[in-house]
Amino acid sequence: MAKKYFGTDGIRGAVNSKNINGDMFFKFGLATGTYFKTQKKKKQIAIIAKDTRLSGYSLEPALVSGLTSAGMHVYTLGPLPTNGLAMLTKSMKANMGIMITASHNPYHDNGLKLFGPDGLKLSNKIEKKIETLIDQKIEKSLSKPKKLGRVKRLETANKDYIKILKNNLPKDFNLRGLRIVIDCANGAGYKAGPELLKSLGAKVFSIGINPNGLNINKNCGSTFPNKIRLAVKKYKAHIGISLDGDADRIIMCDEKGIVIDGDQIIAAIAMRWKRKKMLKGGVVGTLMSNYGLEKFFKLHNIKFLRSNVGDRFVKEKMQKNNFNLGGEQSGHIILGKFATTGDGLLVALEVLFSLRKGKKASSFFNTFNKTPQILENIDVKDKNIIKNIDIKNSIRSAEKLIKGQGRILVRSSGTESKIRVMGESDNSKLLQKCLKIVLRKIK
Repeated sequence: MAKKYFGTDGIRGAVNSKNINGDMFFKFGLATGTYFKTQKKKKQIAIIAKDTRLSGYSLEPALVSGLTSAGMHVYTLGPLPTNGLAMLTKSMKANMGIMITASHNPYHDNGLKLFGPDGLKLSNKIEKKIETLIDQKIEKSLSKPKKLGRVKRLETANKDYIKILKNNLPKDFNLRGLRIVIDCANGAGYKAGPELLKSLGAKVFSIGINPNGLNINKNCGSTFPNKIRLAVKKYKAHIGISLDGDADRIIMCDEKGIVIDGDQIIAAIAMRWKRKKMLKGGVVGTLMSNYGLEKFFKLHNIKFLRSNVGDRFVKEKMQKNNFNLGGEQSGHIILGKFATTGDGLLVALEVLFSLRKGKKASSFFNTFNKTPQILENIDVKDKNIIKNIDIKNSIRSAEKLIKGQGRILVRSSGTESKIRVMGESDNSKLLQKCLKIVLRKIK
């Protein structure tokens, strides 16, 4: 049965719409609090972090109210990268962590990402149980007055997160001599990102560190990498780092101004880990991972598996197959030994560690040639049109035509009202022809 509220990555949508409003956030808090109370811990604790959206100021109190009404004690952390929340959920032995964010979406959207006590995103099974609790009568979940939860602000969350990141590094590791551009997307990483790099001795040029509630992801961050490309050239930097709104994605730029996507970052890390005998099992990508990446791993005898789109599904497949590296072209990259979800700053440190002895970023990222790829994101009112018989037939026709020379992938977005149509092939004319067959039925 399809889920009612949860999508590919938590709950997401336009602010003050059907699901993203104060009333619903109270219900989300009450339902999740009620579910996680069943863990029978001595203290019932939830921690909440958020990105920098203006709507966070209205949604967070509603969420807190729901959680405390369920009997949960709540710590609010303020703006913090998503994996920082996941790490602190585990280190603080909390029942759960909730991130208020719409990730890479514009400011007018918001949502929730939920984590269990192990720091992992919730499974489909648990999400469905919470949905059942959301829709039941509120009175069944409300705590008695003496059992209500308390609320406390934790001011050290970013410092605690940075400390955890640095604990993964050798004590003598530093970035002295490196010139680094970082674009924090006016989002959750605007404090932690520059502070982390400066504390390691790098010369840091920061972009997107002045959030005003409305400028998150606006012409900056991982969805707008041209910003770091130009800044790397301007400041003659050794590397550029571009995060998204909740800092769980990373796109990079080498010293020549060439943008490096998630697939290329994964390939470079995989090769380094293989040389150092650190790679465990193989690598997990997604349905959207470039075909060139798959061919590259096959050439180097590295096992490669594809999951559904979404870093939660990547992590699940990594766990199932005992792999320690996986991620998405979009920049969600999971370093299995160190993190339970994507973490742009953690991945940046892994790359920077490889550059500490003077190696150029362009050399480190020189791995595979991408198969030409075209991606069309089509705005739709109803994502279910993908099930239309005419659209299904057009997809089959395109797949049949391109078979053996590339691939066509059509899917509905799990986070936005969009249909994503992707095609890959070295034969550009054939690729365009196949895409037209599909697109004319959707548009």
